Amino acid sequence: MKELDLPTHSSKVTLDSIIELVLFLRTQQYRTLKNIKALSQTEKYKDNLALLASIPGIGLITAMTILTELDDISRFKNLDSLCSYVGLVPMTNSSGEFDSVGHITKRQNKVPGSMLVESSWVAIRNDPALMLAYQKLIKRMKPTKAIIRIAKKMVNRIRYVLKNQVPYVKAVVE
Repeated sequence: MKELDLPTHSSKVTLDSIIELVLFLRTQQYRTLKNIKALSQTEKYKDNLALLASIPGIGLITAMTILTELDDISRFKNLDSLCSYVGLVPMTNSSGEFDSVGHITKRQNKVPGSMLVESSWVAIRNDPALMLAYQKLIKRMKPTKAIIRIAKKMVNRIRYVLKNQVPYVKAVVE
């Protein structure tokens, strides 16, 4: 693209500037990924990374994000407190006899929550148990709401794997 002959000098300067920006961003992305890989091989993260990577839909970036954001899984006393931290619980509003359940709470750690939702889309294609659960859920709700329920199941799997230090085993569905 650098050799592209453009009609005006200003368009050539603009194109060169865009090319420089893209090259800079790719270099930064490469360095960041290299640093994440190096961090993942440290004693603190190596074993837990392997455990999380055994869960369908979770790769290096998602696993390292979860491990660095959660720090120690034992600080969450139960699944609900962990789901609340990552923002996979609905807002509730109640007064007297009136109770309403709304959208996902805004009080959350957005990074792992959104990554888990994205990972859930991959997980339902690779884990038969999650696919079955997703298919049941979409019969009664929109797919975008169903995937949040699947993400909550993923959080439960993550919690189990990290607390018990055992790799995830896909369920067999007949």
